[in-house]
Amino acid sequence: MKLQWSALALTIVNLALLAFSVSALPPAAAQGKTPVLRGSGLEIVDDQGRVRASITVMPAGTSAAGDRYPETVLFRLITERGRPSAKIGVSEEEAGMSLAGPTGTKDTYVILSAKGTSSSIKIRDESGREQVLKP
Repeated sequence: MKLQWSALALTIVNLALLAFSVSALPPAAAQGKTPVLRGSGLEIVDDQGRVRASITVMPAGTSAAGDRYPETVLFRLITERGRPSAKIGVSEEEAGMSLAGPTGTKDTYVILSAKGTSSSIKIRDESGREQVLKP
């Protein structure tokens, strides 16, 4: 009987301590501005761990053919089958956006481009028909 009363007394003391510690906490509130997320890239993944969107800073360099290309920021949206169907890229020299057809197509796309002082829209379908619009 003495052990039961000791356990009951200990439980009551623990509940009192818990109630006191919870009541002493300040209420949760927003901290104002949230901190900035910084990094050299960002990937959004789905429930299966596949990358579905990414933002990448690609360094400047030179291609195997010797062509120079500038540092570029690239934003990609990727389908569930892994096809980057929407891309937006920007650099000091050029900005553009491309929208590609669904998985299984290779020539269906739209490209909107602004390079230097000129711009264009290129539209192509799977049959090979293409149209380029320039101002």
